[in-house]
Amino acid sequence: MTFREKNGYSTKLNGNSAASHQRSLKPKKPGWEYAESPESKDHIIINSKYDLFINGKAVKTGKYFSTVNPANEEKLSEIAYASAGDVDKAVNAAEKAYRNTWSRLSPKERAKYIFRIARIMQEKARELAVIESMDGGKPIKESKSVDIPLAIAHFFYYAGWADKLKFAFPGRQFSSIGVVGQIIPWNFPLLMAAWKIAPALACGNTVVIKSAETTPLTLYKLAEIIQEAGVPDGVVNIISGAGDTGAAIVNNPKVKKIAFTGSTEVGKLIMRSIAGTDKKVTLELGGKAANIIFEDAPIDQAVEGIVNGIYFNQGHVCCAGSRLLVQESIKNTVIKKLKYRLNSLRLGDPLDKNTDIGAINSRQQLDKITELVESGIEEGCTIYQPECKLPSKGYWFKPTFFTNVAQSNRIAGEEIFGPVLSVLTFRTPKEAIEKANNTQYGLSAGIWSDKGSKIFKMVNQVKAGVIWANTYNKFNPASPFGGYKESGFGREGGIQGLKEYLNF
Repeated sequence: MTFREKNGYSTKLNGNSAASHQRSLKPKKPGWEYAESPESKDHIIINSKYDLFINGKAVKTGKYFSTVNPANEEKLSEIAYASAGDVDKAVNAAEKAYRNTWSRLSPKERAKYIFRIARIMQEKARELAVIESMDGGKPIKESKSVDIPLAIAHFFYYAGWADKLKFAFPGRQFSSIGVVGQIIPWNFPLLMAAWKIAPALACGNTVVIKSAETTPLTLYKLAEIIQEAGVPDGVVNIISGAGDTGAAIVNNPKVKKIAFTGSTEVGKLIMRSIAGTDKKVTLELGGKAANIIFEDAPIDQAVEGIVNGIYFNQGHVCCAGSRLLVQESIKNTVIKKLKYRLNSLRLGDPLDKNTDIGAINSRQQLDKITELVESGIEEGCTIYQPECKLPSKGYWFKPTFFTNVAQSNRIAGEEIFGPVLSVLTFRTPKEAIEKANNTQYGLSAGIWSDKGSKIFKMVNQVKAGVIWANTYNKFNPASPFGGYKESGFGREGGIQGLKEYLNF
């Protein structure tokens, strides 16, 4: 490690527009700082161009787009942009594979293929983690310890269920659906792909899956793994493109099920598109989760939960704890500890093993975050950001929180999808419940208290699909995940995730 003098702190927004909001803090005493520890990328192979993966082969198309590293804006590769005709090819290949191959295999044989995918992913875990961080901007320690292991775990988990479906749903008659269309977001590309592909295959379906525009690389690496695993041609088809490509999947009459993770606005469009059809659908949409901290909570543990809840993956998390509801009697203590904790977070190169806050995924997302944060300042909320030097290239935003926030403020109601926390207070459990439920979303929540009875009472009244107690952002493939209200419907993970890919 190197020993450096750290400068004083100030709070200001990125850019000149918020220079007038700068506030000085006391200088920090000299201390230890981590030396750079970059993850090697010498072993990483990224092709200069990726074609569509249809019927087990690379298929060229008429249009390509660039995917860039958001940390330095360097071009990584050219990616195929699937047209409506390409979508038809992928769906036809999936239908043929379903009819002639996959649906005729015994569940035990299907399990073998899913298991092979998981094993090869294990062997390539380091490569997948580095590419995920390069393409998405997230810290390498998160890719290595969360994204990739969880993705692998989902394939292992559903490989185990493939020949045991009759035990999952005893006494019920069921059948596979057929061709499944899946559309995933950019915040957890490989993990979201695993959430969707693994249960679909285990239930005997074939897949056409579209990557997000900004993070397609690990999905095309997964295509290579699927080839290596010997999965029959056409069982999994991987394409890329923008909203029109996704719409072509949704509107294709041969697609019998849509699984979508993304924005509430697009989810509503999908619902309108499939109205009057026999398509099944699951939607995992936006969120504005309440992280509720009572005065009897373990405060230091709760502060770590706050940080993990909102600053993990730069806040690019649907279930991020973006609304902190803290009991009024401990507000000052929590805010003090939170400021101290933010000053210890390290922002910078996502491939540095010491980095806590990586790059924002895209210029478009950075602009959205900046606009909403500026609205918070204009509406009279008090901003806090630690002093840290932002890299000269790339898309960056400091970890931020606001105090003096009212429920009517935009930052308290709209999903920011960035490293921005809104702090509100409450006095009684009843008030906490009312504020927690005062949102159109219902995806997740967190509750912090030493009293189990209080936690159980709160859990029964907070309207959210997933609620953590004295922790946050903990996932397991055996646990279902999904929301209510405008956070969508249906579940992914666990036995419930299997049910979504079967006809009963």
